[in-house]
Amino acid sequence: MSDHPIRSGPQPRPVAVLAVAALMAALMAALGTVGAIGGLDASPAYAAADDTEPPTAPGPLTVVASGTTWLELTWAASTDNVGVVGYVVSARFEDNGRTWSTDTNSIHITDLGPSRTYIFSVAGLDAAGNRSPSSGTLRLTMPPGDDQAPSAPGQPVAYDVAATLVWLRWAPSIENVVLDRYEVYRVDAGGQLALVRELYQYPPSPTITQVSGLTPNTTYTFVVRARDEAGNWSALSPPVTVTTLAPPPSCAVRTVVRQWPDGLVANLVVKNTGTTAVRGWTMSWRFWAAQQLRGLWGAQVVDRTSSYLRVRDAGYNALIPPGGSVSVGFIATGTQAPEEVTLNGGTCVVADK
Repeated sequence: MSDHPIRSGPQPRPVAVLAVAALMAALMAALGTVGAIGGLDASPAYAAADDTEPPTAPGPLTVVASGTTWLELTWAASTDNVGVVGYVVSARFEDNGRTWSTDTNSIHITDLGPSRTYIFSVAGLDAAGNRSPSSGTLRLTMPPGDDQAPSAPGQPVAYDVAATLVWLRWAPSIENVVLDRYEVYRVDAGGQLALVRELYQYPPSPTITQVSGLTPNTTYTFVVRARDEAGNWSALSPPVTVTTLAPPPSCAVRTVVRQWPDGLVANLVVKNTGTTAVRGWTMSWRFWAAQQLRGLWGAQVVDRTSSYLRVRDAGYNALIPPGGSVSVGFIATGTQAPEEVTLNGGTCVVADK
């Protein structure tokens, strides 16, 4: 057994242990003065919550270097009462915007478009989220990187032709970089081109457009060409020639309907109340989606939608002289009687019984 008595209570620590503890305490105290952002001389992180002062505006943007699809920018740094933590760089092209962030006063941006014109700006941020005023804007057109023109668009197809308008559609051009727009031209006498529509492709959109403001019963020729973002123009498409319809005739309709619980039979007598003969016609009227057509005479079905049935003449009755009439009848399920009757796009008034 040991000759030393057993002691109770706290034991004295060796001098070396006390020295290490004192050193650690001093080190922790020193670390407490280091800010979360900005290095040893910055304010503590908790001070950011009390900071409401934004940084100053960065200096003007300067282009350091550029290619057809990339750009390097720099600017004079912002200053702040606490510390600047980074910058937000913005670019706008037409109606589209992009942003990038950096913690230095320079940035390398990629994936830009050749020949596009961008508007750049930069703003500084501090740790509290305060944003500086903008540096001002830099308008810059990227160098051209495309000397290949798009292929010619496909020949336009005219459809849904009316008295004063026509719809056109065409096969798209093939472009090696980015297509900017299509232009639709009317070919006037002597081969002169008159621009009637522009169809921008940023973002890409279907190659379908409407040309309005036309004169009834008139023949027109249209062509289309494409332009890419570098300013290269395609060849003209093959032309399409179309004749607009005559103005919708004025008409009146008299309808006789006999109904039973689950169906009806209807007879429509449509009169040409104008002074010009109708040579070939289509007719439409209200027809519910749930209805089924059981029989039709005096006309042939063209198509039907969820709300209307459209028919055309039967050949023998294609001509309706001024003051003349045509009769169409049908049998159908349901109780929806024919309403909103049209003749060649013109709404017929309801005739007196």
